[in-house]
This record gives sequence, structure tokens and C-alpha cells, in this order.
Amino acid sequence: MSPHSSRRPLALAIHGGAGVIEPGSLGADVETAIHAELARALDVGHAILATGGTALDAVEAAVTMLEDSPHFNAGRGSVFTAEGRHELDASIMDGRHRRAGSVAGLMTVRHPVRLARRVLEDSPHVFLIGDGAEQFADTQPGIERVPNGWFSTEARRVQLRDAQQREQQAWQGSDDLRGKYFGTVGAVALDSRGHLAAATSTGGMTNKRWGRVGDSPVIGAGTWADARCAVSCSGWGEFYIRNAAAHDIAARIAYRGDRLRDAVEDVILGEVPQHGGDGGAIAVDRDGNLALVLNTRGMYRGWVRPDGTRGTAIYQDT
Repeated sequence: MSPHSSRRPLALAIHGGAGVIEPGSLGADVETAIHAELARALDVGHAILATGGTALDAVEAAVTMLEDSPHFNAGRGSVFTAEGRHELDASIMDGRHRRAGSVAGLMTVRHPVRLARRVLEDSPHVFLIGDGAEQFADTQPGIERVPNGWFSTEARRVQLRDAQQREQQAWQGSDDLRGKYFGTVGAVALDSRGHLAAATSTGGMTNKRWGRVGDSPVIGAGTWADARCAVSCSGWGEFYIRNAAAHDIAARIAYRGDRLRDAVEDVILGEVPQHGGDGGAIAVDRDGNLALVLNTRGMYRGWVRPDGTRGTAIYQDT
């Protein structure tokens, strides 16, 4: 890394999902564990940036750490489908060249974000799903595979039972789902060369059917990166898709010259809830400004700013 590049700002933000998280509802031990795991993901991602690594490497590494935690709905700890299995989605995007890779409906890939990175780098495509994505994984050395049950936790099994019980009591899929999930994990980064990247990974929505896919693997909805900003979203995916939320944030910066925070707030506090959805987003711009915005009661999140200040948070008012 040259002396010139070392003076450029570095920035990193991560999230572990947005939803109804009431203060005190998690218990002190769980809160402590979540803060510690967010901090570890920050450490891994920022160490890459601090030693001259790329934003793309940093977001992949941070998300991989979060995928291994049972506290977040991605990788281990993913929610159950209605059939009692796990279907995992992820995406990653390089802002420098707008290269992207996405995967959906994975059943055996331990780290979906790593396979998304391989789609970006080792395939002519952007988005692979289901059996085809699994077959592509078969061709990729170093992509770790696990039985589908490896992703299971008892807490997610309880969530499935609760969701199915509500359904039997005439929820029938038309009810208000706001806050009834803890959506995704994600990361955004700015590296010493001034390049940006974003990545997002999820287990989807509890009790999902019919191969449902949300916004997390959809480029422009749950993930976006270009030369001006990088965005990773978390929330009720249908509304992030319908509003092209991640790209809308970037477009407000590119076409109107909006400040990063203004753009994120307009979409997350305006467009998404106006159309019936909820959730949050993290974003970073090319100057190292960070925005971590949520319209729910909580969003697991962490950050390292260009001046080195850092922190983690769970609830809306922290």
C-alpha cells in the first residue's frame, strides 16, 4: 500500500437484521453475545481494509463471520421454510466495475456470500438459483458444504411453530408481517483505493413457501455498489424489491446530488414504509460517510468510521 493510499479514508458498516427487538427482550447474556459477534465481524473486515485489502474482500469476510453466528438469520441460524428446511440467499457487488454475484435457494453451502463471490468472479452470470447454484458450487474448490440440518437452531424451530400456529388461526398470509422477522446480515465498505463494495446474506422469511426469494440476493433491491456509494438492506423484502430500495438510494446521490444520509432516510423512512414495508439499511459513500438507518424498533449493527471510532448497537435509540 502506497503512502498516498494510506491517507485515504477507510470505512466499514455491518448489520445483522432489522425487526421488532424490544429493549430488554433478549436478555443480558444474549445482548452481550450479539455485541461481541458484531465486533468480531468488524475486526475481521476492518483488518483487511487497514492492511490495504479491497472493499470486496472486507465485506465478504465480515458477512462470512456473521453467517457463522446462530444469532442472525443467515447461514447457521437461518429460519425454516414451511417445509421445515433452510433455503439461503446472498449477493455481493463491486462498485468499481459494477460486477455482481447472487445466489438463491441454497441448501448445502455453508457460506452463501462466498458462493456469490464465485459467481461474480468465476461465471459469466450474475444470479444463480436452486439446483443450478448447487451444481455451480460443485465446481468450486474451497466452497464448504454442510447438511441442510447444520443451519438449524432450536430458536428458529420455535419461530416456525409460532408462525404456523398463527397461520392456523387464520393469518392466511394476508396479515401485516411488519417486524415479524429478523431479516439478514450485510456489510458495506470503502477501501484505501477509494473503491466501494456491498454484500448481503439471508435465510429468508420464516414459514416461506413456493421458493420465495426476498430482496437480499436481488441487485438493486437489497444490495448495490457503484463509484459513489454502497448499500445493504434489511427488512420486509417484497417492499425493498418493489421500491428497488438499494438502487433508489444510490440514484438519489447520483442524479440529484443528495447527501448519503438524506438519501438513505428518504428511502428507509419514506418510500418503504409509505408502501407498507419496514426495515433498515446501511450505506457508505466514497468520502467515508456512513448511514445506518432503521424504521423498526431495532437493527443489529456496527460501524468503523474513517477517524477510527467504532461501535455496535441493537436498539433504535442507541
